[in-house]
Amino acid sequence: MARLRDFERRHSEITEQLTTGAKDSATLRRLGQELAALEPLVGAKRALDEVRANREKAVAALGDPELRDLALEDVRAADEAERQIAERVRELLVPQDPLDEKGVIVEIRAGEGGEEAALFARDLYRMYSRYAERHRWKTEMLSQSPSDLGGFKEVVFRIAGKRAYSRLKFESGVHRVQRVPATEAQGRIHTSTATVAVLPEAEEIDIRIPDEDLKIDVYRASGHGGQGVNTTDSAVRITHLPTGLVVTCQDERSQLKNKAKAMAVLRARLLAYEQEKRAEQEGAARRAQIGRGERAEKMRTYNFAQDRITDRRLGYNVSGIERRLDGDLDDLIDALSTQDQAEKLAQLEEEEKEPSH
Repeated sequence: MARLRDFERRHSEITEQLTTGAKDSATLRRLGQELAALEPLVGAKRALDEVRANREKAVAALGDPELRDLALEDVRAADEAERQIAERVRELLVPQDPLDEKGVIVEIRAGEGGEEAALFARDLYRMYSRYAERHRWKTEMLSQSPSDLGGFKEVVFRIAGKRAYSRLKFESGVHRVQRVPATEAQGRIHTSTATVAVLPEAEEIDIRIPDEDLKIDVYRASGHGGQGVNTTDSAVRITHLPTGLVVTCQDERSQLKNKAKAMAVLRARLLAYEQEKRAEQEGAARRAQIGRGERAEKMRTYNFAQDRITDRRLGYNVSGIERRLDGDLDDLIDALSTQDQAEKLAQLEEEEKEPSH
């Protein structure tokens, strides 16, 4: 496999770079990540070389009548080992998302359905919070806009945990609920929506934002912050001038804390924006993080009357809405992850079939 030889050569180059000359922290980190990604491929290549060498020895021994039976067994064992390693290599060659290791910032917004949509947004917030607890990840509220009945018009929160993005990135999209709302006197089933955007958390090293690109406004917070929240100019609104992105935060009494939280959200949005731009430039099909929240748009539907969850990407239904809203999502996420891996592998195989020019 020519590509494996290229990976082994690159592995040697990086190893040499890391042992010679001073490097800044960003370069060391980048090279270290690339080296770690290459390790399994280089290990597989070396295992493949060893298996093939052993097979050649076994084939050479076939001419000796006393060793023939044993040599045949060795050839079969080598063929099976080569098949398994080749299968593993195919999986390793599927491009890995470099953002998978990161934590996430999740934004949930009520869509169509009024107060019921806001209550559903609250249910989704609790679902992801409970999922984070099950994985022993830390959740931190960044911004919230409560509705009159205790739901959320909008809620933004951080989930910090190893590979949180690799698990939760499949949750982005429009979620639809079909149930009898608590506000419904006639017992009729209503359909409401909420949008979910899962953004990889960006550190300052990932996204550098010049001060001149920012317009920062402070103002008096209002609403749910508690006693004293609206007596000082603690709320912060940050506008990123080049893109027009606007982030506000007023949950904390401290202006500095609100600014730090708003900057975290802004960095995550800008990282997602850069990723989308790069995908477009590379000609990849761009899938929007969220839709407009209309009832016709749905990524997943929660039907309470039939205790049925339909995820249109999987093409089959699952039951147990209540326990899933309590954070029991691993089987759904596993299925989506497996499907994503299979699609990438199929695309890789198609590319390998195309004649090179």
